[in-house]
Amino acid sequence: MTRNFITGEEFGAFELGKLLDRALELKAGRGEVGTDSLAGRSIALIFQKPSTRTRISFEVGVAELGATPLVLRGDEMQFSRGESVGDTARVLSRYVDAIVIRSGSHEAVLELANTASVPVVNGLTPLHHPCQALADLMTLRERFEKLEGLRLAYVGDGNNVARSLAILGELAGVEVVIAAPAGYQLEEGHGAKLTADPRAAAADADALYTDVWVSMGDEEEAALRRADLGPFRLDADLLAAAKDQAIVLHCLPAHPGEEITADVLYGDHSAVWDQAENRLHAQKALLEALLAG
Repeated sequence: MTRNFITGEEFGAFELGKLLDRALELKAGRGEVGTDSLAGRSIALIFQKPSTRTRISFEVGVAELGATPLVLRGDEMQFSRGESVGDTARVLSRYVDAIVIRSGSHEAVLELANTASVPVVNGLTPLHHPCQALADLMTLRERFEKLEGLRLAYVGDGNNVARSLAILGELAGVEVVIAAPAGYQLEEGHGAKLTADPRAAAADADALYTDVWVSMGDEEEAALRRADLGPFRLDADLLAAAKDQAIVLHCLPAHPGEEITADVLYGDHSAVWDQAENRLHAQKALLEALLAG
């Protein structure tokens, strides 16, 4: 049976733990471990939205596993001329062994996954960013040697990143607390605790996390979003409310002075650059799990 990775809920807690074990193994043995685990495979990487970390980490990761990456922009395919998502899925399934897609439509990714006969991985949609959450959990494991019982406070816009953190964090035994103002809060039902008080969220936290306030598509309301989210900036005062050894996370790109201050982003508590690197290793482990078992 074909397995997909669309929201992260496709994996159970035990499988998630084994996947993270493998990601750490691949990182420690980079250049030696897993170099031919997907030899002879081809993986389509479709980007309908601009990308730095997702595109590069997947392209490099696929190559490091011995497979062939096929990077495709939306305007390079018949998507842009009206070919249906379903027909695209049917054709690609005859050519490649898996599909990774970054799209502005979650519904299109669901249709692709429901029609394709090969695994489909959600590289980002407006609703979910599960590959980012995998790398986030891997980073926590690296820093604290465990996940069960950790407290992660996310402050700012309750967006796709927050939603994926809530879903995968609950699976991993991480207490996820999301602090956001009215109108920006994540909906109930994803396993996270919700609050409008960023300092209450940060209290006794092992990790503080934030994301940009103005994402692609939000430009017309940029000024309003900055005003509403201003009290939720991740700065030194908020960091002081967390545990002494707390780490700082950000999925990038960052805008220092907006959602996070430069001293925190580039400071001693920042694990942001390890977190960005871990996209590569977590996604390699994911592709192995979907294709090699």
